[in-house]
Amino acid sequence: MLHIVLKRKCKESLGMGKIYTAAMIVIGNEILSGRTQDKNINYVAVKMVECGVALKEVRVIPDIEDVIIRTVNEMRSAFDYVFTSGGIGPTHDDITSETIAKAFDVEWRSDARAYQILSDHYGAEEFSLARQKMAMIPVGADLIPNPVSAAPGFNIGNVYVMAGVPRIFQAMVDHVAAGLKGGDIVQSRTVLSNHAESVIAEGLGIVNDKYPTVDIGSYPHFKEGKLGVNVVLRSSDVTSLDGAEQDVKVLVGKKTL
Repeated sequence: MLHIVLKRKCKESLGMGKIYTAAMIVIGNEILSGRTQDKNINYVAVKMVECGVALKEVRVIPDIEDVIIRTVNEMRSAFDYVFTSGGIGPTHDDITSETIAKAFDVEWRSDARAYQILSDHYGAEEFSLARQKMAMIPVGADLIPNPVSAAPGFNIGNVYVMAGVPRIFQAMVDHVAAGLKGGDIVQSRTVLSNHAESVIAEGLGIVNDKYPTVDIGSYPHFKEGKLGVNVVLRSSDVTSLDGAEQDVKVLVGKKTL
């Protein structure tokens, strides 16, 4: 049995009991075409657990203005936090920043803070027009620092716009997470079973009905010629989590191969 307790790495919630939610939008034709493999979704998911925020939805969308605007506006009205990755570089197809400005119906223009950061980083001779594009952000947005390659992301409303390069994205997420408010930390327990999933499926359903605040997942495995199941229980309701864990242990103990 594995008992995991995660430490909070974000701001405390102002009111316990509220469930904070998040969504992620992965923007990029290269992801959809298979040329590039996304490595950022899992990082956000783990970070949100640490912050007491439930990542509820992830969408992968192309570099198409109308699609980005529609998706951002839909998600920012449905979730507490929205994170985007990709499309804020210096090339012609990096349209995320300008499109986010249109989604919020604000002007998109060069930001003096971002311009200075990039100018200092590249120097006058290397600070080309293409690179100056990365200083363009929606009016009213706050900058998200980029300790890896200088070009900042930005935050406007509840939307956090970050680079797609994993090392840069993760550094930005770490910075953002420190300022997020979250609810109760979700804890996880794992009960190991050497029974086939079908043998305990009905019993798990009964336990799940008894403890509605506990998310129960069963994950079959095949090791050394034998079937087995890892039953993973997750909840911020520790009392219910303890009860569900004990019931699953009893369920597993009662079954015979």
